Amino acid sequence: MITLDISRLETESEHIAAAAPHAAPRSKAPAAFEVLLSRQSQWPLTEPGPADAELDLIIDAALRAPDHGDLRPWRFVTIRGDARGHLGDVLVDIACARSPGEPRSAHAHRRQKAYAAPLVIALGAALSPHSKVPEIEQLLSVGAATMNMLNAIHALGYGGFWSTGADSYEAQLHDALGFGPNEQLLGFLFVGTPKNPGQETARPPRSEHVREWLPPQPAKT
Repeated sequence: MITLDISRLETESEHIAAAAPHAAPRSKAPAAFEVLLSRQSQWPLTEPGPADAELDLIIDAALRAPDHGDLRPWRFVTIRGDARGHLGDVLVDIACARSPGEPRSAHAHRRQKAYAAPLVIALGAALSPHSKVPEIEQLLSVGAATMNMLNAIHALGYGGFWSTGADSYEAQLHDALGFGPNEQLLGFLFVGTPKNPGQETARPPRSEHVREWLPPQPAKT
């Protein structure tokens, strides 16, 4: 498990702020970057999950996401303890509705998805259709908030897994979780302790994903 040393982070941040704008790169990344660069999806997850105070930090991190127009489109539903059983029942109901000719027992395994982690966070977006802010930017804000949560989860020493799938877009699940008519269910975060911490995933080469744009040069005459 990774532990974020807050005192070290604060000290190194002060050093960075005092550095000249064109100072040479530091030989060792600050603690915050150590956390960011080591984060990866974790699966499977088991107990323990975040305590209440830790969950508050995770949510607070989400609420620092960029938010064009101050619309605050973030809507999150936490599912823990026995409530996961009720979520599992809804998942089975949805599977049965998709295959009405099959017995319920054929879909009983769907219930286990709700128990895949100690904490499940449903990710929702409250969209403002009459705002000057395009809908895509409102959705992106929820995506940014979700990424903030994943980083906070990792910084606290837990594992996180972002899941979508067909169930996320079912009206029955949307309604069961209490989302309103102007709110979209976008997926789930599964949060807990990595059962089998895997090997670090290699980051792809920057050159495959980044290019610098340069304006065209005037033609020589």
